[in-house]
Amino acid sequence: MRFTLHSCLLLLLSVFGLSACAQEGDEQKYIRSKTFKSMSAASTDKNTVNDKGLAVATFGAGCFWCTEAQFQQLSGVDHVESGYMGGTKTNPTYKEVCTGTTGHAEVTNVYYNPTKISYDELLAAFWTAHDPTQMNRQGNDVGTQYRSVIFYHNDEQKQKAAEYKKRLNDEHAFNATVVTEISPAQKFYIAENYHQNYFNENGTQPYCQFVVRPKVENFRKVFAEKLKKGN
Repeated sequence: MRFTLHSCLLLLLSVFGLSACAQEGDEQKYIRSKTFKSMSAASTDKNTVNDKGLAVATFGAGCFWCTEAQFQQLSGVDHVESGYMGGTKTNPTYKEVCTGTTGHAEVTNVYYNPTKISYDELLAAFWTAHDPTQMNRQGNDVGTQYRSVIFYHNDEQKQKAAEYKKRLNDEHAFNATVVTEISPAQKFYIAENYHQNYFNENGTQPYCQFVVRPKVENFRKVFAEKLKKGN
């Protein structure tokens, strides 16, 4: 995959009629300094899920250990839950989902404060956190359970996800077609307890060291301006 975060973020900015002065050769500098500063943190997302005023976004971007660890870094994200969505079996187990026969994707429910971080910003993070051009895999993780997918919770989320996906493809932001599935949210089955906060509690394990950690470190560099304090 071509490194195209600059193109992706310029595209997101252009939707709001905003401008950026970065040159093509300054992707990292631009991303670190402009990614969130130029975008409004306000959101019209009304999908409040509890009395803390939190909304929810649901993303599948490969192994949920990686996705959870990445989104946990962002200021405005209250907490993240790993689980399963999009299948046919009731109360699926991790072992069952891993067979690829239940139809579920490994997903993360990202609970966020829409006055501090917008759904648009979460979409930007989603599309830079994985390779959305791979149909049913992320790296060596292969199967429909690892598909790139956005499960939307309201019409606003549906519209924004579809618009950005279309524009990413129209602008050839990646060197292959973005194949991210955009589907209505279904019942969320929270994963087993040992999957929650996995990277933070199992960071020394080989998969975490060689797969999760590099993704988290890159994510932190890209979104340095939007990290939680103390991270």
